[in-house]
Amino acid sequence: MFAIKSVAAYAVSAALMAVFLVTGCTQEQQNKISRDIQNWTGTNGVLEFYAGDKLVRRFLKIDKLSTAMGTEDGKPRSYRFGYGVLDENLNMQADPGEKKVYFEISDFGSNYIFFENPR
Repeated sequence: MFAIKSVAAYAVSAALMAVFLVTGCTQEQQNKISRDIQNWTGTNGVLEFYAGDKLVRRFLKIDKLSTAMGTEDGKPRSYRFGYGVLDENLNMQADPGEKKVYFEISDFGSNYIFFENPR
């Protein structure tokens, strides 16, 4: 009985400590913590590319978009990259035959939206 109460008390204490730590962080630090958790757990992301107002390409099941870093200087590059299923028929489903592919997005003139799949 004592061990159960000790475990419960420890869990409550750990939860309270986590709440105090998070509330003591700035908004930017909270956002970074959230992104780190998402990087660990993954996101069911959707990436859509537009030409004007027309949807021209969609990628599904994206865990994350990464910013490219220079190998020599370690500075961020002007593009992002990731892996996702190319939704060839634009039906918001990963159909049989649609493969997971690598993609890159330029920061210059790319009209795109990245969001979590609501389904």
